[in-house]
Order: sequence, then structure tokens, then C-alpha cells
Amino acid sequence: MKPISQTSINNGVSIHYLDSHPDSDFSLTPLLICPGLSETAEEYQDLLEYLMPRRCIVLSFRGRGQSDTPRTGYDLKNHVADIESVVKSTGINHFHLYAFSRGVSYALEYTRLHPDQIDKLIILDYPPEHKAMPMDWPKDYIDNYLVPFNRLSHIRPEAVMGIQRESVQRSIKFSSEKPVLVMRGLLEGSLISSEELEEYKEQFTNLHIAELKNSGHDFRSTERSKLYKIIKEFAE
Repeated sequence: MKPISQTSINNGVSIHYLDSHPDSDFSLTPLLICPGLSETAEEYQDLLEYLMPRRCIVLSFRGRGQSDTPRTGYDLKNHVADIESVVKSTGINHFHLYAFSRGVSYALEYTRLHPDQIDKLIILDYPPEHKAMPMDWPKDYIDNYLVPFNRLSHIRPEAVMGIQRESVQRSIKFSSEKPVLVMRGLLEGSLISSEELEEYKEQFTNLHIAELKNSGHDFRSTERSKLYKIIKEFAE
């Protein structure tokens, strides 16, 4: 299975995405994927293959992968607009939404704004908030993560600096009776605390929780098979 490579246009910004459309079973609800901070659509090709024949779509947010890198436009609303442009381009109007890490912020806000489009929401290891980043974060993130791990092609420094410069701290809270799955790691490095898990319980009445005991935050390195199995079963 080779997904189709496509682009949508969000206010002049080209947003790249992969779509398993040609080989999919259209009787199954599609799944849209929001990657983490520095992740690209290409890093999810194995998940698209695993979830076949379900149609899966994964985007690279602005400043990542093959998407454009605008000079400005890196707050929450801009990333949500990236999702909106991909949804419009693909023609899906009812789907599951899966997000990892900082992508959770964008997925939560999208769900808050477009609740009727979402069938099930899958959240992986991030609290219900959009985080502002400290002034010294870009240099530390670039020098100690992107450069040594060869990820400058995944997220451009301009995007990192734009996220720090423009991101505004805010909680994302709304009530929903839709099925929601929250997954978190139980080892050091997990980004959902017990207190933040309680916040999810207060918001979502149909909440399912999965805890991966051998993972911190890098689930695909530690428990990829288990993670994918949980996602597949919840989407059914």
C-alpha cells in the first residue's frame, strides 16, 4: 500500500498530507492523524498500512516535512486551520481524530470547534492545554534535539522559533459524550500527570483510559505494537 501524497492550501500556506484513499474500505469511518511537534506525515506510513483497509489521512503541520514554512502563523488557531484545510481537501466530514503530544492541542481545539465531525477522539500523552514555550526553549530544542538526532528536515528552526514567539498558554476544556480514548505512559517522561488525567475525566463522560507501563513519551520506540493494537481496536 502506497498512500497518495497531496497538498491543501491554508491561506496561501501549502499543507502536505498522505492519504490511503485508493486502497480503503469506505464503509469504515476514516481516521485523521495529527502528529507530534516535530513529526511529519511520512513517519506515520506504517500506521496507515497497519490500519488498512480503513482510510487514514496524516498531515505535516506548517513548518514540518513537505509543508510550507511561513514567517508567521504558529499559534493554536493557525495549526487548527491546517487541519481544517486538509479536511476540506479530502472531503471527509465525519471521522475519528487521533493526535500525539503537541498535536493533541490542535486536535482538541478542532474537536471543540467542530464536534459534529468527530466520531471518536484518540489522545496520546498530552494534557488538555495549549502550552506557551519559554524564551530559551528554541535554542535548547534545536541544539540538543533536532541537530543531534538529525531532525532539522522534520521541523525547520523558523517554525520552532515561531511556535515559541506566538504560542499563547490556554486550557482547552469542553464537555462531550463522544467516545474518547486517552493513553499515557507510566514511566518518566510521560506528559500526562494523574491530575491532568482527572481533568480529562471531568470533561468526557465516555472516557476510556489506556496506560502503557513500559513507556514514557516515546511510545513507538518502546511499545509500538501494543499502541497500534489499542488504536485499531478503539477505532472499530
